[in-house]
Amino acid sequence: MGDKNMRISDRLNDADRDRENEQVKTADSEALWAEDVDVVSCKTAYQGFFRLDSYCVRYRLHTGGWSKKVQRELFERGHAVAVLLYDPYRDALVFIKQFRIGALAAGWDPWLLEVVAGIIENGETAEQVARREVREEAGCDVTILKRVACYLASPGACTETVELFCGKVDSVHVGGIHGCADEGEDIRVIVVSSEQALSMLAQGAFNNGAILIVMLWFALHRDRLRQEWLSTMP
Repeated sequence: MGDKNMRISDRLNDADRDRENEQVKTADSEALWAEDVDVVSCKTAYQGFFRLDSYCVRYRLHTGGWSKKVQRELFERGHAVAVLLYDPYRDALVFIKQFRIGALAAGWDPWLLEVVAGIIENGETAEQVARREVREEAGCDVTILKRVACYLASPGACTETVELFCGKVDSVHVGGIHGCADEGEDIRVIVVSSEQALSMLAQGAFNNGAILIVMLWFALHRDRLRQEWLSTMP
């Protein structure tokens, strides 16, 4: 998924090399490419567990010519994986609930209902992270992982991408409190029927990006997915 320490200029150089080897197809015939962005300067404003970079950039305008120089702050926090856990035998979904500082600061209930998720560390694949996080946060194992999508979490200010999966699990013994105590995690596992979860989706009960996107996917693919996974052992 990439190194969270890689800056825009490095990514643009990588994109240039990729285009030398592959013709990229797009729905927009007038797409703007990496060579249409001029990174005037970049400096690190903060370096901790995460990093904040300050950029000065220009880019080509849709109407022609170049934009003026603009300042943009970019939050570097790496890339993530999120997994919707589905038990086709009981037609049930496994969610988690945990405290989130962002929700608290926004004035929302800080205990969010979510899907299992985690950060991809250097040297790990998205699939490896998915399986590890399911064990840590939900206390169970995935037997099948199906890739759903990959999206930019907040492209106006952050490079983070989220790789979405749906994972096949047996939910019969799933529940309780999980997470890594040394990381301050206190994660409650909740099992709900698919019908209840889809009703919650329709009522607007989910309020974070990963769970909304993967639940909308699940609403479209549930019947086919259940039939496919019921025919797959174990």
